[in-house]
Amino acid sequence: MSPLLSVVLHLIAGLTVAIGLLGIALPALPGVPLVFVGLLIAAWADGFAHVGAGMMTVIGLIAALSVVADLAATALGASRFGATRAGVAGAVIGSLIALVTGQIWLVLIAPLLGAIVGEYLSNRDPKQAVRAGMGALVGMILAGAAKYALAITMIALFLVDRFWP
Repeated sequence: MSPLLSVVLHLIAGLTVAIGLLGIALPALPGVPLVFVGLLIAAWADGFAHVGAGMMTVIGLIAALSVVADLAATALGASRFGATRAGVAGAVIGSLIALVTGQIWLVLIAPLLGAIVGEYLSNRDPKQAVRAGMGALVGMILAGAAKYALAITMIALFLVDRFWP
C-alpha cells in the first residue's frame, strides 16, 4: 500500500471514530458500530500488521455487545421502575421503532412513550404508566453511559495492541 493511501485511510479511520463517538450522543448515528468501522479501517491501513484479526474480533464483539446493552438497559430501566411486561415490551418496541427509523426525535421519546402506552394499556393507571416511562428514560441514559464506556474500551484495546511493544 502506498504511503499516501495509508495516510488517507488513517485520516478516514480517525474521522469515522470521531463521528462514532458523537453518534453515541446523537442518536441518529450508530455510534459504537462506527467506532468499530473506524478501528477496522485503521487496522486495514496497516495491513493488520499491528492490530490483528484476533484483537479486531474482540473489539467487534464489544461493539455487538453495545447494541444489545442499549436495548436491554431501556427495558431494565422500565422494569426497575415497576413496569409490567407490557410496559417493558412497549419500551423495547419504542426503541426498535426509533432504531429502524433513525429519527432523532423518535430515538429520544419512542422508548418513553412505548413504556407509557404499554403500561397504561396493561393496568390503566396513568401514574404507574408515567413511572414506567421515566424508568425507560433512565435506562436510555444509563445505556448511553455504557456505550461510551464500551467505545473507550474498544479504542484503548486498539491503541494498546497497536503501540504496546
